[in-house]
Amino acid sequence: MKNMVEFRWHGRGGQGAWTASELLARTALDEGKYIQSFPEFGPERMGAPVTAFTRISTEPIRLHCAIYQPDVVVVLDNTLLKTVPVTAGLNDDEDILIINSSEEPAALKEKLKVAKCKVWTVPATEIALRILGAPITNTALLGCVAKATGIVTLEGIEKTLKGRFRLDLAEKNFAIITESYREAKSE
Repeated sequence: MKNMVEFRWHGRGGQGAWTASELLARTALDEGKYIQSFPEFGPERMGAPVTAFTRISTEPIRLHCAIYQPDVVVVLDNTLLKTVPVTAGLNDDEDILIINSSEEPAALKEKLKVAKCKVWTVPATEIALRILGAPITNTALLGCVAKATGIVTLEGIEKTLKGRFRLDLAEKNFAIITESYREAKSE
């Protein structure tokens, strides 16, 4: 792992982008890393585009600003691909773009013209509907983040969920995460 890995999350109000950012950060903290997690939004309504950020480091973090050149971008709602510049700042072969989509990663990589990063996809909406009965995709994307980056463990995420949610809800969300981990694919 690099000393610091920076994540930018793109979603819509109510989809849980900041919650996913916080869950990732809390898990990393419990696993001995330094963290930051914060949202960037104004008076948006439910469904308006929102952004959240996560920094995970092996050393104390001195930065306190938005992330403009992320190592990882996570897109909770693929309709944002047409309206928000989600790929901005991705410019390295090691950068990762994770998208809630059932499309093949190679097709999205070509469509989005992101030759210099690795693209991962996971059918997060379908997984969430199947297990939770609602199209809440944030934890499904968290499963893909764990697989694509290896920055936190599934065991750590499970512990974080059990500390944050009622047991039945934690178990359902962990089922979503593990299914997403299994179904995630990259080009």
